[in-house]
Amino acid sequence: MKEIKRSEQLGAARVGIGGPVGSGKTALIEQMLPAFKSINISIAVITNDLVTAEDADRIRRSGLIDPERVIAVEAGACPHTVIREDPTLNITAADELEIKFPDLDLILIESGGDNLASTFSLDLVDWWMFVIDVAGGDDIPRKRGPGCLQSDLLVINKQDLAPYVGVDLDRMLLESQESRSGKPVIVTNCRAQMGIDKIVDLIVEEVLLL
Repeated sequence: MKEIKRSEQLGAARVGIGGPVGSGKTALIEQMLPAFKSINISIAVITNDLVTAEDADRIRRSGLIDPERVIAVEAGACPHTVIREDPTLNITAADELEIKFPDLDLILIESGGDNLASTFSLDLVDWWMFVIDVAGGDDIPRKRGPGCLQSDLLVINKQDLAPYVGVDLDRMLLESQESRSGKPVIVTNCRAQMGIDKIVDLIVEEVLLL
């Protein structure tokens, strides 16, 4: 990927990352951080957990980002609430990051682990992805949850586990594509960095408009 510098006249884009518990949202962020850094995208992260800062602490300890660029939001209730019904806490956190780091190009907002009905308010994000994994079952696309159908990008993670959990990955991918009416689906394996560049390139093209 070529080196990129966003115009300083633009505010930071806000991208949501939702999906069930254990689907690999935090691992995905950990892989995207160095990819964005390599193309000079200035980035920050907001995590959402129920009553802890577990995911934020994990990212801060990773060494992949300045810990000051990571904010934890504690939802204290259903994770839907702070990304959809009343996203005030997340909007405030994003505004604080933009004030503290005026050079920001992109803020990643990770939802707390949720079910297939999870969606992001467009008052909070410009664009959002939904992360599922093969261990959750290849019937997820057929359940046609709002997260899978309405997200700008559907990520099918943990591709490497498919043979071990009896999942027909080709069928899962085909049914995902059919249910999403042409909106993108990307298969990933975070441990092997598979598919990460495709996600980064899509965000650069569709969100950062570079």
